[in-house]
Amino acid sequence: AIRFLTEYSGMTFIDAVKDLAQQVGMAVPEEDSSPAEREQAAAQKQRRNTLTDVLAKAAEAYRKQLKASPRAVDYLKGRGLSGEIAAQFGLGYAPDGWRSLASVFPSYDDPLLEESGMVISKEADDADASGEAERKRYDRFRDRIMFPIRSVQGDVIGFGGRVLDRGEPKYLNSPETPVFSKGRELYGLFEGRAALRQRGYALVVEGYMD
Repeated sequence: AIRFLTEYSGMTFIDAVKDLAQQVGMAVPEEDSSPAEREQAAAQKQRRNTLTDVLAKAAEAYRKQLKASPRAVDYLKGRGLSGEIAAQFGLGYAPDGWRSLASVFPSYDDPLLEESGMVISKEADDADASGEAERKRYDRFRDRIMFPIRSVQGDVIGFGGRVLDRGEPKYLNSPETPVFSKGRELYGLFEGRAALRQRGYALVVEGYMD
């Protein structure tokens, strides 16, 4: 009860119940909602599903890149991670390139890549022939070990990326998106559900490899 009051004190009771239901993969009946509200809810759900599809495709590409990078594999072995652990948590590697995801998605200009946090878009320093400023697009994660962040339902909703060598920031996380809210997620919770049921308790630590 204390946890509920602390986390949801700024929300209405209905919104809090909906949030809790979503975290465990349940849906709250919407019998009293209007057709417009149901249509809006369906559109939001479809939008979230589309974003998680984009993130899942990126996660699969990073996993393939990890297998093709002896340097990244050696780094994980040096940190004491086995291939089984890497597979269980879906670890991957983001190559050291500005537009590596261009070979993964049909259109690198797809707004979904920016909305999902995978691509950064910013105004370029130079203008085109018409005098209008162009926008530069590039991968958010480059030359990093990639840790997919999953929801309790198992959907990839974001990433944490760790540099292999020296560099700042050491860890880089996905930005806040329609499917990822850092303050409401716990990395490894999906993967640890079976152990939680067996043990009946969990130790929460800081960091992806603690």
